[in-house]
Amino acid sequence: MLEIKNLHASVEDKAILRGINLSVKPGEVHAIMGPNGSGKSTLASVIAGKEDYDVEEGEILLNGENIDELGPDERAHRGIFLSFQYPVEIPGVSVTNFMKTAINETRKAKGLDDMPANEMLKMIREKAELLEIDRKFLSRSLNDGFSGGEKKRNEIFQMAMLEPKLAILDETDSGLDIDALRIVANGVNKLKSKDNAVIVITHYQRLLDYIIPDYVHVLHNGRIVKSGPKELAHELEAKGYDWIKEEVNA
Repeated sequence: MLEIKNLHASVEDKAILRGINLSVKPGEVHAIMGPNGSGKSTLASVIAGKEDYDVEEGEILLNGENIDELGPDERAHRGIFLSFQYPVEIPGVSVTNFMKTAINETRKAKGLDDMPANEMLKMIREKAELLEIDRKFLSRSLNDGFSGGEKKRNEIFQMAMLEPKLAILDETDSGLDIDALRIVANGVNKLKSKDNAVIVITHYQRLLDYIIPDYVHVLHNGRIVKSGPKELAHELEAKGYDWIKEEVNA
């Protein structure tokens, strides 16, 4: 599904990613871990096509298609979803209306007509029920006055509605208490299937108690320096990142 080959990227002439290689297949969950400044969020942003970053070398393939020249909206239409660490507030635009617009824009990009109102309403109800979301929540302005947990839960609802092929969760656990973390993680788990894939970016192992990864990758100084099964996350929790740095520098 996703193939990243020798990816180098910078921001404002500062090199951040220094040769990332990553392969993600349908049905898989990959966790990207690493200390602050290692390039985790930059990797997420570059995959999603954010224009603040310059890709200097390498390529990103989605289902065999090189997407290097595609903008963020085109990548989203092809099935890439990025959950932000700090979701944007949009007063005056309800969660429901935002989702209607997002879905219909994606359909338009595929040459389809707008989704009929009755189908849209049915889908909204089904996804809200799946994620245990109160319908009153859907009439509120997007993220306006939401708690941290509500913002993250809303992003998972967006993910459920858009049904992306590749979901990238960038530090979704940031600022969440245990209850909110469990709710968000349960939502992600309900949406996993053999046809989609998830990349989870996190500092901490605790999220991976709920969203079980197939593979864990450690990012350090812009490179993936170690990969392994889910047990690698527990090893990082026990030892910290210093032992990885020492291993790399040895």
